[in-house]
Amino acid sequence: MVGLVGWVALFFLFAPDLPDTAELWQDAGQAKIIVLASDGDAISERGVAGRQFVELNEIAPTVPEAVIATEDRRFYSHFGLDVIGTARALIRNLIAGGYVQGGSTITQQLAKNLYLTPERSLRRKLEELMLSLWLEARLDKDQILTLYLNRVYFGAGAYGIEAAAQRYFNKPAIDLDLAESAMLVGLLKAPSRLAPTNDIGAARDRAAIVLTRMEEEDFITTDDVQLAVTQPASLADTNGQEMAAYFVDWVLDGLSEFLGKPEHDMIVRTTLDPELQRHGEIRVRQSLDGAGQADLNGALVLLDESGAVRAMVGGRSYRTSRFNRAVNAKRQPGSAFKPFVYAAALESGWEPSSVIDDVPFTIGDWQPRNPGGAFAGKVTLTEALARSINTVAVRLADRVGLDRVASTARRFGIGDDLREVPSLALGTSEVTLIDLTSAFVPFAGDGMRRPYFAVESVHDQWGRPLYKHRATEVPVTTPEVAKGMRTMLQAVVANGTGKAAALPDRTAAGKTGTTQDARDAWFVGFSGSYILGVWVGRDDNQPMPGINGGNLPATLWRQVMQATPPPHRAPAVVAGGATEGEPLLHQPWIKEGMNWIGRKVNEAIDSVVN
Repeated sequence: MVGLVGWVALFFLFAPDLPDTAELWQDAGQAKIIVLASDGDAISERGVAGRQFVELNEIAPTVPEAVIATEDRRFYSHFGLDVIGTARALIRNLIAGGYVQGGSTITQQLAKNLYLTPERSLRRKLEELMLSLWLEARLDKDQILTLYLNRVYFGAGAYGIEAAAQRYFNKPAIDLDLAESAMLVGLLKAPSRLAPTNDIGAARDRAAIVLTRMEEEDFITTDDVQLAVTQPASLADTNGQEMAAYFVDWVLDGLSEFLGKPEHDMIVRTTLDPELQRHGEIRVRQSLDGAGQADLNGALVLLDESGAVRAMVGGRSYRTSRFNRAVNAKRQPGSAFKPFVYAAALESGWEPSSVIDDVPFTIGDWQPRNPGGAFAGKVTLTEALARSINTVAVRLADRVGLDRVASTARRFGIGDDLREVPSLALGTSEVTLIDLTSAFVPFAGDGMRRPYFAVESVHDQWGRPLYKHRATEVPVTTPEVAKGMRTMLQAVVANGTGKAAALPDRTAAGKTGTTQDARDAWFVGFSGSYILGVWVGRDDNQPMPGINGGNLPATLWRQVMQATPPPHRAPAVVAGGATEGEPLLHQPWIKEGMNWIGRKVNEAIDSVVN
């Protein structure tokens, strides 16, 4: 009796207001999400490819089998709480000294999805349990499984099994085969990270685990597993490349983590500039196609001084690979990391004109070398960065302190995976393109870090605000250091390794980067109000003979950056609308006409390429 009274008390204490179960079916459908560019034009519409809701008999039977085998093998026998599974998870967590395994049933996951936040606490777990018991009392098992499959998130903005089947495989859920079912169910562990649009290899590896568990539960045979593993699921052809598709996937994944499942249609206004995006996509394809090497890939990220993402290209072709190399690929930056070594030096009292020796030296059991094996003797820091001298970067990092170099890079926005070893100065710690590009923002301005962002606002179908971006900035270095770095990075383009990035009508600054055996090639830099990062490489990390940061990436950088508006100037206006002291081709009426012609040419090229 005491236990019963306590149980009832807990129920009333922790269970929130419980709506009528009829509302659950009304809310289980898929909302429409319209993604807008910065000018208000729609660039994508997601969430309406499939039907709003599907019954269990309208889903391939391999899907619920995979879910039960992977997520809750005693689903049809427990009462909402799997006592055995919960006890096993508790023991493993106690042994590990932290949270390493969950014991939630499908019913508990549905309860959390419907009513609760992802917070991990005792109170939230008790609330989840109460809700699970209520759901089990009001619904049968097939209804719970149906609701779960219609509400759960599968990555890339797809909520529900029907939307996921259409999104990844361009087919209804009833037509999914075993390999496709296993891949989709495998996404439930980490939908954004494991989504095949992000990492098809990781999605297939997870699918193989799902298949093994299905075999253990006697849903399929060993032969079924072998066939599905040897012939894994592949993404369907998109039948035409949606503009900014990599960008849209990234935005919707971020919104799903921040806002959860949309209950109503949403309108998402982004920072994307459609003209710059279109130009970037064309230039990436043309540059890679013209390089004369098979299997080359590339990516770019264009930011403005506020951190807004104005263009993003995640690869050569979204149709053939939806992996977004701009935000998900971690690669060695090579010499493109050196500016953070020099920034740490300037913060320690060095000047761009300070002299340092470029001579052979050994640090520990390692002797850094320059390309070609030559040494320059005494050089200024500006000259050393412009020529990208390896030995100077390593010597400078040693004098400043590797801990200070790593701390500076982290402060500017480079991730936490920096190994404080001598080769850090040469860019041997992996980074993403978007992080590296964003880390150059303080150099372009006054030493302020402004984190990158892609969404201006989100409204529901009635115009009610759900989210609005709030600008943030943090000083990460002094204006004097930022000015000194601009001077040095301008020298890279003016008379150093980045000459191919020079712009004819404005000043440019940046840094080349090439890793060992030319496995990665970079150029990251800025001009006016824009910061642009370019990466070229192969997905299998094989060498690219003849390609380095100073040729293909720098040239591509120049071509894309030249499409951005030049820095604002306000010269005197003379008769006829012309501006005093400007060449004829720079007069406003001539430039407006040339820009119009350029846009029409780009549209024609884009239609041919697509």
